[in-house]
Amino acid sequence: MTYYWLLIIVTLALGMGASGYVRQQLNKYSKFRSSSGLTGAQAAAQMLRTYGVSDVSIVKGNEGQDHYDPRSKTIALSPSVFDYCTVTAYATACHEVGHACQHAQGYLPLNVRSAIVPVANLASNAWIFVLLMGIFFQMTQFIDLAIIMYALVVLFQIVTLPVEFNASHRAMDYMKAINMPQNELTASYSVLRACALTYVAAALASLLQLVYLLGLRNN
Repeated sequence: MTYYWLLIIVTLALGMGASGYVRQQLNKYSKFRSSSGLTGAQAAAQMLRTYGVSDVSIVKGNEGQDHYDPRSKTIALSPSVFDYCTVTAYATACHEVGHACQHAQGYLPLNVRSAIVPVANLASNAWIFVLLMGIFFQMTQFIDLAIIMYALVVLFQIVTLPVEFNASHRAMDYMKAINMPQNELTASYSVLRACALTYVAAALASLLQLVYLLGLRNN
């Protein structure tokens, strides 16, 4: 039980630390106006044109939920990204276009992640109930099934890492190619690195949880 509470504390520390760092970086550079004069939506449209991606739409989404949907080929940008001309908005928009470029070019990790999304979503919602049933009824088959389901969740988070890193790399390459000033490149890198940290923290926390579950099963 001591190990479980230690795991909880470490997981919370990772999550809170990563989230706090991201908020600090995003807030810092959301006050840094981009010299391009482009809003996030305009920057995304320009990058799409540069790479010849013409079948992707850009829409205003909910705050803090910037993403690219490969099913509808839609980039959703937060109002603070869509409408604003800041380094945070520019870097975030270009990162999401990076995902659209991955999709257009058949980037393998993105295809793998997209393929396992339905299974990972189901497993992430159901594994804990299956585990509790296994413990309550003392049925190792249910415990094993729960561990397998959780392992799928961990796999999804691990596959997500190269997808996110590559999208940020594409964004940085583009911003360098258009000769963005060095101080804005440095700021953009700080924004993208901070956002990537949240994925690393989530994957690490989930991996620790999986190791604990495997140890619980063996005992």
